[in-house]
Amino acid sequence: MTEDVTVRRALAQSGLVPLDAQVLLAHVLGMGRAWLVAHGDDVVSRERSDAFLALARRRHEGVPVAYLTGVREFWGLSLRVSPAVLIPRPETETLVEVALARLPKDRDARVLDLGTGSGAIALAIAHERPQATVLATDVSADALEVARENARRLGITNIEFLQADWYDGVAPIWRGAAFDLIASNPPYVAAADPHLGEGDVRFEPGLALTSGGDGLAAITRIVAGAHARLAGAGTLVVEHGYNQADAVRALFVAAGLEEVVGARDLAGIPRIVAGCLAA
Repeated sequence: MTEDVTVRRALAQSGLVPLDAQVLLAHVLGMGRAWLVAHGDDVVSRERSDAFLALARRRHEGVPVAYLTGVREFWGLSLRVSPAVLIPRPETETLVEVALARLPKDRDARVLDLGTGSGAIALAIAHERPQATVLATDVSADALEVARENARRLGITNIEFLQADWYDGVAPIWRGAAFDLIASNPPYVAAADPHLGEGDVRFEPGLALTSGGDGLAAITRIVAGAHARLAGAGTLVVEHGYNQADAVRALFVAAGLEEVVGARDLAGIPRIVAGCLAA
C-alpha cells in the first residue's frame, strides 16, 4: 500500500529550494503559498503529486519557475510569460517608477515602449496612467502575442501593439503628435558575458538579452532615434547593465538630450538613465 503524500512531504521530496518548491506546488494545487503553510498535513492526490514532481524535475534541469508556471508578477500585475519573452524582473520596476514620474496623471500622453516582450513596462504604465495611450512594439510576433494576451486578461485597453524592429515602422507622429515618453528595456548584456550561460538566462530568448559586442548596440540605436520621435520636453528612459551607466549617459548627451539623470535599482546598482528633449 502506497503511503499518502502530504503537502509537507511533497515539498521535501522535490529536492528544490523551499521557495521554488512552494511556488510550483501552489501552482499545481491552485492555492497560494500561505495555504501550503497552513495545510502541511493535507494529502495531495497522486495525480497532482506526479504533476508537481514532473515540474520539479524540469526545475532541476534549470527551466525557470516562471516558464513552468507560465506566470510572473510585475508591478502588481499578474503577467503570462513563455519562452518567447524575457522574464520580467524586479529591477525593471525602477524604469516604470522613473517613467511615471515624468507622466502627469491629469492629461493625455503618448508613450512608446520599444521591445515590449511580455508587455510588462507598457502595461504597467498604461495601468497607472489611464489617460495615456501606449504603443508597444517588438520584432517578435510570438512576444507580441504574449503581450496582447496580457492586455486582454488584465482588461487594459489604452494600449496598442505593433511589430517593429526598434523604430523601423514607427512613425514620428503617432495619433496626431510625437511621443511624450519613450521607454525601453533593450538587450544590453555583452556577448561574452559568462552569465548568458548560467541559471535561468540560458532558457530566455537570446535576442532579448544581448545585441552582441559590448551590449550597447541596441541602446545606441534607441538613443540616436529618440530625437526624431519625442515631443518637446519629452523623455527617453532606458534600462542598462550594471557597468554601463557612464557609457549610456554619454550617448544621451551626444544625442542632445538634456537633464540626463541616472537611477539605481533596489539593490543599489545603477540601472536606469533618463533624459529629455528641450521644450
